[in-house]
Parts: sequence; C-alpha cells; structure tokens
Amino acid sequence: MDDNYVELLTTLRDKYEKVRRLLEDSKKDPEDDPYRSKYAAREILNDIKSILVKILDDVGDIGDGETSGEHNHMPGVFHLWSLLGITWLNLGTIAVETEEISTGEEQLMQCLKCIPEEKWLEPKAVLVILCTLQQLGILWAQRDNAEKAKGFLERAEKLYSEFRELSSSPPVDMVQLFNIGLNKDPDDEREENQTNKILSSENSMEKAHTHTLYYLAQVYGTLGNTSKSAIYCHTTLKRMLERKEYEVVDWALNSATLSQFFITRNYFKQAKHHLAASSFMLDQFESEVIKEGDQGEELEAKWSNFHHRSADVARCWAKYGLVLLTASRQRLMKMAGEDMDDDVEKNDAESEEDTTLLKDSTDQLWFTSLELLPYEEQVTDKYALTFEDAKGIFLNAQEWLRKAQEFYQFDSHASDYVQIVQDQSQLYKYLAFFEENEERQCRMHKRRVDLLEPIMKELNPQYYMLVCRQIWFELAEIYSDMMDIKLVKLQETDERPTPHALRKINILAEQSISNFNKYVDSLRIHRKCLMLLDIIQSLCQ
Repeated sequence: MDDNYVELLTTLRDKYEKVRRLLEDSKKDPEDDPYRSKYAAREILNDIKSILVKILDDVGDIGDGETSGEHNHMPGVFHLWSLLGITWLNLGTIAVETEEISTGEEQLMQCLKCIPEEKWLEPKAVLVILCTLQQLGILWAQRDNAEKAKGFLERAEKLYSEFRELSSSPPVDMVQLFNIGLNKDPDDEREENQTNKILSSENSMEKAHTHTLYYLAQVYGTLGNTSKSAIYCHTTLKRMLERKEYEVVDWALNSATLSQFFITRNYFKQAKHHLAASSFMLDQFESEVIKEGDQGEELEAKWSNFHHRSADVARCWAKYGLVLLTASRQRLMKMAGEDMDDDVEKNDAESEEDTTLLKDSTDQLWFTSLELLPYEEQVTDKYALTFEDAKGIFLNAQEWLRKAQEFYQFDSHASDYVQIVQDQSQLYKYLAFFEENEERQCRMHKRRVDLLEPIMKELNPQYYMLVCRQIWFELAEIYSDMMDIKLVKLQETDERPTPHALRKINILAEQSISNFNKYVDSLRIHRKCLMLLDIIQSLCQ
C-alpha cells in the first residue's frame, strides 16, 4: 500500500478522533442549541463516508484481500467495509438522537447491508453489527413497535452468544479499527499494550451486551411478558455488579424495585434477596461517602439522594412484609375454604408459559458475589401460620415504615406520608387476623383509627379527594369490624348486655355510618361536578 493510501487512512483516523471528541462534548451543549456538537460530528462522518466509498470503488468488493495486511499492518478490503459500517452506525445513532428517526433507520440499515451477514461473526465486524442491531431495537421501541424492537435485540443477543461460542479471537474495538495499519510504534507490539487492547475490546463487547439485555427487559415488559422481563432485569443487574458498571444508589433502587415483581408473584425468597442486596449496597455507599470526606454542595447532594432512595428501599421492605402477611391470610382462608375479601391483592394473570419460565429460572436469580445473609435473616420468607409468625413480619415492616417516615414527612411529602400511614393501618389489619383474642383485635383496629383520623384533620378534600375517599371508606370498615367483634362477644354470653356495652356498639355503628356517608357524598359531589362540566362544554360548542 503506497504512502498516499496510508496518508488517507491517517486522515480517516484523525477525523474519527474529532467525531469522538465532539460526541463527548455534546453533553455540554447549551439548551438553546442542544445538537450543535452532534451536527458538527455528522458533517465529519459524511466526509469519512465519502472517502471510504471512493476507496472501496477503487479496490473492489468484500473478499478481495480481506486478510491481507495481517502481516504488514495494512488493512484489507473487509476492514475498509467495517470502517464504513462504523460510519453508518454513528450517522444513524446521531440521527436517532437528534429526532430524525426515519433517516436514522435508513443509515443503520445501510450498516447492516454493507457488511454481509456471513461476515457478522468476524472479530472486525461483530461489535459494529451488535451495536447496530441494538440501536435499531431502541429505534423501534421509540416508535412503540415493541415486537419489531424485540426482533433486532434478540438478534443482537444471539450474535453475542454465537461469537462467544465460535470465535477464538477477541473482538476488535471500533476505535482500534481506525488505527489498524497506521501505528507502527514498536511499543505498540509489546505484550502489555496488546493485552490492554484486548481488554478494551472485550470490555466494549460486554458493555454492549449488558445494554442489549437491559433493553430486552424493557421490551419484554412492554409486550406483557413480565416474567421474562424480570429475569432479564436481574441478569442486567448481576452483570453490572460483577463488572462494576453501576451507580450504587441507582443499582440499589433498581434491585428493590425488581423485588416488588417477585412479591406480587409470591416469590418471597427472591424478593427478600433483592431487597437485601439493595440494603447491602446502600450500606456500602454510606461507608464510602463517610470515608471520602467530600465537602460542600457535592456532599450535600450525595446525602440527599442517599436518604431519599434509602426511604424508597425502606418502603419496598415494608411492602414485602405487608404482602407476605396478606398472602399468608389468603392462604389460610383458602385452606379453611372461606371466601376471600375483595381487598386481597390478586396476582396478574400470566400465561402458563410465562409462569413456567419464572419457576424454571428461580435458581439463577441470586447475587452470589454479595454476602447478604445478615440482611436476609432479619425477616422470614415463609408464610405466617400463627400470631407469633405474623408478629415478627409485622414488627419488621413497621420498623421499615418508621425509617421511611424520617424522609417522607407530612410537611414536605404529604402524599407519600399518607400512603405510609395507610400501609401502617393495613399492617395492623392483617396482624389482627392472626389474633384470636377479640379484645386485642379491637385494640389493633383502634390503632388503625388513631393513625388515620389525625391525617383526615390535616388533608383538604379539595386537593386530596381520592385519598380522603379511600380513608373514609377504610375508617367506615374499621368501625364496622369493631362493632361486629363487640356484637359477637355479646352473643356469646347469656347475660343481659350493659348500657355501657350497648352505647359502645351504637357509637361504633354511628361512626361507621358517618364515614360511609362521607364516602358516598364525595362520589355525589364528583358526579355533580362532571355533569356541570358537561353542561358548560355543550354551551361552548
């Protein structure tokens, strides 16, 4: 290859370096011109494309000398087509990011076309194709076509698996592709530098695959395949953990959020494991922040985010306890052949295939690199059978709600605070189910009243009508349940009821009726408002 050709390739490398710098600088572009750097990068990429097309017109098709240059550092034709593929990939990615979706699709498809499919597993092509398939998956997800997005992402996943299975050579990083045939520095041939290059390429490949799994998790969720989505979410989190590619607080929150899926499917062991992982990571983060000794606004921002997300994880732990009590009650009632209340949460309907997939994957849903036993031992993952079983779950969930309230206070987070109080009330409700003593049952229901009624004094129904409606209905049910307990106790004795006992029952009945009336009246007001709105709209037409 003559000096002019080497000079041309040097020009391509330098231009690609400028593109990379511009794309990095694009994060700092002003709000009134957010795509300035990306547009500049696009112009340079179009120059690169023109140069490569001209060279390829001169030297021929793929297959001509595709392995030439392995010994003399000069790239073969296949290498040049790979460079063109990288160029199309970057152009397509920029187009998608600058909201030119149709153009982006055309350019990404050009990348797939310029490298024949039988060459996709070549080390110089595999990363280019994998990233292109991934970008096409993202593009179709943005177009709300999850099925088509899934097709591209599954092809990317399959490509990764086949390359790992069949190839004995490491992939070639896209940046390295632009340097092949140019760097003749003897230092470049040192074993240490060669090893670093391989590690860099492997890292790029693994990071791209992690992103593919992440997007597949989103797509499966959109398509309603929630079990498969959860499995891919876990796999993504596990890969991020093992490769140390994560923000600690975000990772912890994502793990806690995933636990909520397992909770709704009654996979309490897996749910607890993911919650334990969240708490472990948050504790590690807290220790690291203290050691770092940051000062000023940066430290304040870290602590603020930490306390916020710690409260969110605490609420997830509390929800775990609440749903475990709910499921335990549901299970005992089913065993006894009793009808279950409408307020017992039901699992979402899933296909048999989806359910089987989750069952078959439970042995894989662990973070084996973390020491989580101390966190997991705090609370059981078994169904409660007795009051003592239920009490342990109750106390653990109650403590987590107390921690959550340290951040979510009424003055600053009214809606969240009220939801936490409602959860506290529900904990007492399900604990009361396991209590055989009627007096203690009544005291637990009274605790629910003591939690909810003060909240109603603080809430303005004009702004919190939905929440007020929920609490009115719950208070009505609580007073009704207390009244029923008192009536059953009276019916179990032959003695004439005392005036005091009758007065208590009457008060409970009046309180129940009063709250039911408030609930019903709120619906009437809502209906009248809707009717008035309809009249106004008809007059305006």
